[in-house]
Amino acid sequence: MLQEQALLLGVELVILDEAGSPAKQINQNDKHVAGSFKDADKIRELARRCDVLTVEIEHVDTQVLEEIATKGVEVDGKMKKVPVHPSWDTIRLIQDKYLQKEHFSKAGLPVAPQMALETHDVSTLDKVAEAYGFPFMLKARKGSYDGRGNFKVNGTEDYAEAVKFMEGLSIYAEKFLPFQKELAVMVVRTEDDEGNLKDVYPYPAVETLHVDSICTQVVYPPAVPDETYQKARSLASKVIQTLKGRGVYAVEMFLLQDGELVINEVAPRPHNSGHYTMEALPAMSQFRAQLCAILDIFPAATKLQPRVSGAVMLNILGGANPDSHDKLVNMTHQDHDDGVDVFLHLYGKASKPSRKIGHITLTSYSPATDLMAAVQPFADEVSNLRQGRLDAAAAQLRIAAPAAAPSTELAAPAASSRNTKNPLVVVTMGSDSDLGVLKGAFQILEQFRVPYDFTITSAHRTPHLMSELARTAADRGIRVLITAAGGAAALPGMVASETTVPVIGVPVRASVLDGQDSLYSIVQMPRGCPVATVGINNSTNAGLLAVRILGSSDAGYRKAMADYMKKMCEEVEAKAARLQDIGWEAYLNGK
Repeated sequence: MLQEQALLLGVELVILDEAGSPAKQINQNDKHVAGSFKDADKIRELARRCDVLTVEIEHVDTQVLEEIATKGVEVDGKMKKVPVHPSWDTIRLIQDKYLQKEHFSKAGLPVAPQMALETHDVSTLDKVAEAYGFPFMLKARKGSYDGRGNFKVNGTEDYAEAVKFMEGLSIYAEKFLPFQKELAVMVVRTEDDEGNLKDVYPYPAVETLHVDSICTQVVYPPAVPDETYQKARSLASKVIQTLKGRGVYAVEMFLLQDGELVINEVAPRPHNSGHYTMEALPAMSQFRAQLCAILDIFPAATKLQPRVSGAVMLNILGGANPDSHDKLVNMTHQDHDDGVDVFLHLYGKASKPSRKIGHITLTSYSPATDLMAAVQPFADEVSNLRQGRLDAAAAQLRIAAPAAAPSTELAAPAASSRNTKNPLVVVTMGSDSDLGVLKGAFQILEQFRVPYDFTITSAHRTPHLMSELARTAADRGIRVLITAAGGAAALPGMVASETTVPVIGVPVRASVLDGQDSLYSIVQMPRGCPVATVGINNSTNAGLLAVRILGSSDAGYRKAMADYMKKMCEEVEAKAARLQDIGWEAYLNGK
């Protein structure tokens, strides 16, 4: 996208990237450098071929960028200094999220309270909890993006998992601030040849919507008061005034419940939240602005005013299969509502699950146009793509009991009620060793014809899958989660902490403490995070309790449970009558 604008400006773009990379696909020349942006020698080679150097990712070696800008690279026996924009020291600052926010805080700009952590032990987390209360955030200082490297600590029961999750990382703690929206503002920064600030130019503020910590939509204008909208643009401008280097920057921020704004983080480059500018502000999209700013040809009189009344950008994320996104792409070729224009951008990247491989932008010129109604079919298909990824991931963990272990065999009868697409109950366990314990629950769910599914999600070994199951359960229509775990038995509580769906814990008898450790772990959940608990290894009761929960709002299950209870009563009455008739000795001998 930067290359497309370079062609329109008559600017030659030379690229360091792997052979066949997206930009090289539309820009064939013999000046490109093939290799990795993490290779210092390759970066020096690129600098030899350029008049100015810029980056599209901040996870680069700033030592070599500093060397290129201050000492230069050797060309024909002479040292050639190459300007780097944004400045290498700005990139270095932004690489460390803790230092980045310390920098903004010292400038008097609003950020969440934070503290650097030297250790990851329980006593350190206790100090954080004492300072900030629960919940609080643990974040990796470097290398994280799209929510990776973040861990929300809801209570002391999360400590062990948090320590394991953050093992080996340099981290900091941040007070959790409940927010109502995430906003973003792209800002253009211009400088003179001495590096002095000339001006900053904020783009419109937008709302960014996230699922699984990945941006799925960018909406202009955001549904916020005009005062908040202008305040966001002003705050973003002040943020970028504190940095160094020409170019385009993304400022992400949280709109808190009380209407205040706090800075989340800054990206020193064109950004996903600014892609809508390609259609909303075609005369000065973020990519054109990047080139104009770093080449010092940005028009001082520029007004970054959209030509449209509304715009929504949707990311195309790779699905379960390489062609999963084809339906979404084909939708852009169909007829659309009057007053709505649809623009497709594919990046030339191989499709991988959750990888950003393109985006779609819808725009309208009239405020009277119901743009969000036009967006909805596309948003629904984006959700379908996501569900396909979830189903594929779950299928990889689907339990196949070995033929040699009949006690854990899950082969269902022809009329099995298992439903992998629309289950009402999902049974998950921390390990396949828990499978035999759950046989009773499966039998009950089959007996009552409850649509159900099952999987393995370890709280310690696959926390991302566990969180995914918990956070998406309600939206998938799941009504009850049955979780089985032994030992420390963190799984039921961890799942309950991330879902509004009722959770039933099944303590599994281990070889050491006979299941009492698991029972106590599940039943002693802290106030505010309830988990229904059944007896040790008693998954039958977990299945029955799940049916009763369903019966609270479904007359069919309620009647089935009443019939089941009546049958139990009749069986006990029959046994009592037989005992009276034949006496205890004959009864025992008969049994």
